[in-house]
Amino acid sequence: MVDIVVRKASLLEWLLPHLHLPQIEDGASLVPAEAVNPAGVSEGQRIQQSLNEMSQSQLVAAAVALRYLGHKVNAKPDGAEVTLVFPNTPATGKLEIGDVIIEANGKPVETTGDLRTAMEGVKPGEPVTFVVRRSGGRRDVRLGTQPDQQDPERAVVGVLIEQSADIHLPVNVRINAGSIGGPSAGLAFALDIVDESGHDVDDGRRIVVTGALDLNGRVEPIGGVKQKTIAAREAHADLFLVPDGNLAEARRYAGSLDVLPVTTFREALSVLAKS
Repeated sequence: MVDIVVRKASLLEWLLPHLHLPQIEDGASLVPAEAVNPAGVSEGQRIQQSLNEMSQSQLVAAAVALRYLGHKVNAKPDGAEVTLVFPNTPATGKLEIGDVIIEANGKPVETTGDLRTAMEGVKPGEPVTFVVRRSGGRRDVRLGTQPDQQDPERAVVGVLIEQSADIHLPVNVRINAGSIGGPSAGLAFALDIVDESGHDVDDGRRIVVTGALDLNGRVEPIGGVKQKTIAAREAHADLFLVPDGNLAEARRYAGSLDVLPVTTFREALSVLAKS
């Protein structure tokens, strides 16, 4: 897997962002602080949210991998849980941390992928209606949307979500990711679990993988693709697997690195077997 480092720019980096300073890594991007920590969200809140996403991604990855290996896994997805509500967004005052979105615009939501699919046809500014589970009850929530800062054509409501599910693994799976956070290592974790179980997934090659997983094994787009692609290229990887939604950006920075898109966990295994 690959990860990215987020840190505060020095005064020199901020004043002269176009200079090639030795302390700036290749592929680094200077972005406004609010793009990382939106107004009203502290650094501590962002880090804790990221670590929570990592913990959940490990559980989901283990469930997906163990099911593939033939184990009976008791894991039922039951919605997309709100883990952070950004201030001054359409969700402010309407959605709460801990709400579980179970329906969006009349479409059932069991996984985070279901919610993203339900939002695909919504244009920024158009209203959406969610059904959420809160304190044991259900309620309809109608709210507006706004453009995503990173993708202005994508409509968002201003929340972070993670998979809500009751997961019980039949065997103990331990993953040590240190202080790395976020959900984007899910696919890498699942592939490594299969590899560690005795299936030779990489066949001696240097494979770099990124992508979040939902409980159905769907691979979802992630952030930081530019930096992750450059890292994979500089690591002299033989192959870089990315979510289909990140393919165009990854190939823009890949150079001679072979980049292949995947949409599901099983497709990733198939790609690795054929390539």
